[in-house]
Amino acid sequence: MNPPDLSGFDLRSPDPAFYENPYPWYAALREATPVRHMPDGSLLLTRYADCVAVYKDTLSFSSDKRAEYAPKYGVGSPLYQHHTTSLVFNDPPLHTRVRGLIAGALTARTIESMEDGLAHLVAGLLDRMEERQHAGGEVDLIEDFAAAIPVEVIGNLLGVPREERGPLRHWSLAILGALEPQPSAAQLEAGNRAVVEMVAYLRALVLERRRHPGDPAHDVLTRLIQGEQDGGDRLTENELYQNCIFILNAGHETTTNLIGNGLVALHEWPAQKQRLLDDPSLIRGAIEEFLRFESSNQLGNRIATVSAHVGDVEIPAGTRITLCIGAANRDPAVFAEPDRLDITRSPNRHLAFGSGTHQCVGMNLARLEGRIAIAAFLARFPDYRLCGPAVRGGRVRFRGYLRVPLSLGLPIES
Repeated sequence: MNPPDLSGFDLRSPDPAFYENPYPWYAALREATPVRHMPDGSLLLTRYADCVAVYKDTLSFSSDKRAEYAPKYGVGSPLYQHHTTSLVFNDPPLHTRVRGLIAGALTARTIESMEDGLAHLVAGLLDRMEERQHAGGEVDLIEDFAAAIPVEVIGNLLGVPREERGPLRHWSLAILGALEPQPSAAQLEAGNRAVVEMVAYLRALVLERRRHPGDPAHDVLTRLIQGEQDGGDRLTENELYQNCIFILNAGHETTTNLIGNGLVALHEWPAQKQRLLDDPSLIRGAIEEFLRFESSNQLGNRIATVSAHVGDVEIPAGTRITLCIGAANRDPAVFAEPDRLDITRSPNRHLAFGSGTHQCVGMNLARLEGRIAIAAFLARFPDYRLCGPAVRGGRVRFRGYLRVPLSLGLPIES
């Protein structure tokens, strides 16, 4: 296609085609104006080097969102309370305290211990998909598989009883939907309602966990509660609730998107799919390439605390900055043939998990979920194919699918 027209480009209201395939816009921006002044006064960065520089300069560029989110959500609103208190949108000391508590429950040994249980969960989901297709029912990659995995994993981490996990995905989608550059009134209403409902649920869950603590080596909620009681790591009630919501949100949609995006990409790049079928040991590198090629989270945000520079552009203090992860991960200055899927790409220093002190605390758990889910799916259903149009989520910040109807390629029973 011809390079898109960048006149009037605005992330708050992009061309409808942008939602399906934003990469032509990213490439044009990176070539023409890699540090782009946006209509709302913010800056959009599309070069890999610029994004890394901002990620790593935490003194000049803050993650604190109070100034940005006050007009967006309204001070005192549930969404404002959540997003200005959660780990990802804060600086030290809150960020340091909460990250340390969560990281302590997601050690390499703990994540490794999850592998057998995760494999069992995935096998059960694959069994149900096969049974549904044999019975003539429809199979959806997202609802029946990709979205079900992180909900169970996070439910286990927080110790949410299995029979109470039904609303978790809905709450997460509603809260994250309100993070769009310009959320609609309906998105704001749904997001605020989801925060209220989840905080109400967490109050009861926290009360029960205080009465009956779990193992803090594996139970993140118990670890946060016990850390709350230690002098140096004390969390307020609001900090406790909002960071439990963050754990759900951070680990839910992004991992769902990793699994869905990866399997659809393999369907669209059959030679790469065949390479992985021929040599399943390539799965670790394949996961990194899925993360780069179709980054689950396309955007990050910072605010300049002092006058600074990005490249040769002066950034006044107070400037809001959007880091375009999706564009950085296809920067030809870093990645050869960036628009080509290559499951053996090396090196592959993508920014799907961010960089610097805010690099995703759960990234190795996400990698494990993606690796086990995609490897098991391919081994079980090597001839899968899409049997209808895949429906994107229709959002700028998070890139994934709402629905992917599948035929599993099973032999016809006589």
